[in-house]
Amino acid sequence: MINNIYLDHAAATPLSETMKQHLISVLDLFGNPSSLHSAGRSAAQIIAKSGQSIADFLHARPEDIYFTPSGSASNTLAVRGLTSENPQENRYEVFYSPTAHKSMIKACESCLYHKALQVNAIGEIDPACLENMLTECSARKPLVCIEAASSEIGTVQNVADIGAIVHRHHGILAVDVTGYLPSYRIDLEKWKDSVDLLTFSGHKLRALKGIGVLWKRKELRLKPLIYGSQQNGILGGTENVVGIASLGKAVEEYDYSSISSAGRNYVYHYISKHIPDSFLVGAPVAGENRLPCNLCMCFRGVEGESLMSLLDVNGIRVSTGSACNNVDLEPSHALSSIGMKEPDIHSCIRMSFCGRETPVELNYICEKLRYCVDTLRKLNAGQKSSRKEETFSS
Repeated sequence: MINNIYLDHAAATPLSETMKQHLISVLDLFGNPSSLHSAGRSAAQIIAKSGQSIADFLHARPEDIYFTPSGSASNTLAVRGLTSENPQENRYEVFYSPTAHKSMIKACESCLYHKALQVNAIGEIDPACLENMLTECSARKPLVCIEAASSEIGTVQNVADIGAIVHRHHGILAVDVTGYLPSYRIDLEKWKDSVDLLTFSGHKLRALKGIGVLWKRKELRLKPLIYGSQQNGILGGTENVVGIASLGKAVEEYDYSSISSAGRNYVYHYISKHIPDSFLVGAPVAGENRLPCNLCMCFRGVEGESLMSLLDVNGIRVSTGSACNNVDLEPSHALSSIGMKEPDIHSCIRMSFCGRETPVELNYICEKLRYCVDTLRKLNAGQKSSRKEETFSS
């Protein structure tokens, strides 16, 4: 049996061997980067070098890059740091994508004036609805918060078009690119007329967990959520030098040439042909508005958690949607927002490929998917039959 096929890259990615060696090399740089002695300066140089690497990666200015403890922290700082600047005026009205990461949604919902945007059945933001909502927002400045792509259902938003609408109404656009950046290179020079705040998490790019990034336009003012003198006072606290070093190295060595939809498509077409009563969630695999490595499927008659566990026993690691939702049994907010019914929501799994799966691995995935779904459906059918017999007997 193949022991470990990892299909959860949208949740976390492994460290490369060169990354591990790089991290070992910086572990002795224990100095506080705010200290002026040589040990402190060495740590500060690591931060500066990583900031430059990330700026080059995004085509941005290093002085507009801020390091945070996570993508969730970046989202919170982007939303609350902006809306808290003038709390007495309450001058912002916040609009958010209902398929965004929970951290962004919760941050938006904590604001005094907030509204969810409308999305269609595949999770795309409705531009006409956005236009109408912003037209009605005349008393306050609009802040629109979206994800560039949903890690859960794979749908990619048209950031440029959304940004054009937002700026036509003199608003601000904040974009979480955590799910988008591992598949598509970002050029902030091309998005300069669209995006005002940009956030992402490092551990989706083969960096360590516990490091995120916030980029903002230089003219935007953010109120600090954690007070201190570091990072221009926007985010206090001694910097996570090792985490920052890992992200700097990750973007330097990140290889987009391995990103491919071929393996994802192979598994999808097998499911379509050999596993009945299953369907794709999110944008079509043949279109350009779906992440190339994302496959979110609903297998009716099967609990997603049970299917995930049985696949795990067979050496295949998948998710039941966004990893952040796996700790509770509440229906996924992203799946609910696109109109899915609760029984179908609980029958979904997400597979996120790396693009380097071998033909042997892909065939094994297909074989075990079919076996696990059939096994669970037969088990469920047997349990229903037993319940009917017990009811008849009583």
